[in-house]
Amino acid sequence: MPANDRIRSKLSKTPHKPGVYLMRDRFGTVIYVGKARALRKRVSQYFHPSRRQGWDLKLAALIEAIEDFDIHIVKSEPEALLLEGKLIKEFKPRYNVSFRDDKNFLLIKVNLKDEIPRFTFTRVRQNDGAKYFGPFVSSGSCRRTTTMLRKKFNLRGCRPLVPTKRDFKHCLYGHLQHCTAPCAGKVTLGEYRKQVAAACDFLEGQTGEWEKEIEAEMQKASADLDFEKAARCRDIIQDLRDTTRKTRKFSRIRPHLPGAIDLKRDLAALAQSLGLHKPPRRIEGFDISNISGTFMVASMVSFLNGKPDRSQYRRFRIKSVSEQNDFACMAETVKRRYTRLRNEGRAMPDLILVDGGKGQLGIVCRELSKLGLDHLPTIGLAKEFEEIFKPGESKPLRLGLDSGALKLLQRVRDESHRFANTFNSELRLKKISESILDELPGVGGSRKAALLKQFGSVHRLRDAPLEQIKQVSGIGEKSAIKIKDFLNRRMKDKASD
Repeated sequence: MPANDRIRSKLSKTPHKPGVYLMRDRFGTVIYVGKARALRKRVSQYFHPSRRQGWDLKLAALIEAIEDFDIHIVKSEPEALLLEGKLIKEFKPRYNVSFRDDKNFLLIKVNLKDEIPRFTFTRVRQNDGAKYFGPFVSSGSCRRTTTMLRKKFNLRGCRPLVPTKRDFKHCLYGHLQHCTAPCAGKVTLGEYRKQVAAACDFLEGQTGEWEKEIEAEMQKASADLDFEKAARCRDIIQDLRDTTRKTRKFSRIRPHLPGAIDLKRDLAALAQSLGLHKPPRRIEGFDISNISGTFMVASMVSFLNGKPDRSQYRRFRIKSVSEQNDFACMAETVKRRYTRLRNEGRAMPDLILVDGGKGQLGIVCRELSKLGLDHLPTIGLAKEFEEIFKPGESKPLRLGLDSGALKLLQRVRDESHRFANTFNSELRLKKISESILDELPGVGGSRKAALLKQFGSVHRLRDAPLEQIKQVSGIGEKSAIKIKDFLNRRMKDKASD
């Protein structure tokens, strides 16, 4: 598609810097996320007519759908790759394939609370009290550096959480003297922990001295015409720099709603289309979310002068509906919302928007009438054909898809839908994450939280020695024995099933 005026204006201001770009369709939905070494050069390629002949069907469909784009500037290409993966997981654009699964970048983990700490690899950061380093864009560099790290600081690489002398008999690390073997008593646990602390300092970027040593070795090898060794030293230095390079931690980027060129004009157009006396200053939108009648929730979003007023967002857990019935859920939500506003003497909205057609609109109008608020302007927006339903009118109103008034309503509707689904997801995750410890009498919320914080999971708690469980705050010997017996019984019951 040829670039519109807004895109051309943005392109002229886009810098030649590394970063990530988000392509959006006419509804403001993110449809593609990409990274670039030079943002202006990369993004402008999408809008060169001369490149049209080389487009495949997928790329042609993507480019035809682009109505706007956003950019996020970063410091380097590795940061761009990290941010690209994060945004693809967050927005799930339909034209992206990579990163849409649960794959994450590699992390190095060490739990300093373990009796004999060890460095391991993981791709999931947990709230288990362990120390994490990364994420690392190059997993190869990370693994090679960790191997060198173990050799330099004489760290163990064996699997057992607490190795013993029996493990040492078959330990290659110990026999090659890559590990100081605290399990066999060759060093004290205190001395070994100092080795671990030094390795942590290294991973936090304190590598200057080591780099100088390797660089001197590289120069000597080059002078001796041992170019293979010099090349290995060069690669080691590059791996060190790739692994210990500082990268920013990207916070969650809030999803941008469909853009508007002129909010004031859109509000005026909406008032004219709906026959309102003046542009609606505050618009409140409602939506329902549930899965087969479970986790029934509703959302209410509020827009002030065409922009989201997030401090006024509200979410509702449905109380009076026991089975799937969106109409009844919508009725309860509207009743609770406006009963409270009326009782508190607070200002009513200038326009109420319902996600749905005649049925949902009729239910809302009936509840408002019961509250004596049937004078409030209320409409429904049906998604299939983007039709606007008004009370007392049999035929829906259809505005052009490029209408600023319709885009404003779509922003409200889509935001209420997102907010409701987010709440629903939170409740489902909370239910899934409920611990088996809830079934154990005598273990309250605070002690359950302390146990899970200490061990990270019920599985690790079950395998932990009794002495470690007793060290948790609030857990005595009797409680520790009770917990171990309970978890062991549950494991046996599960095995018998």
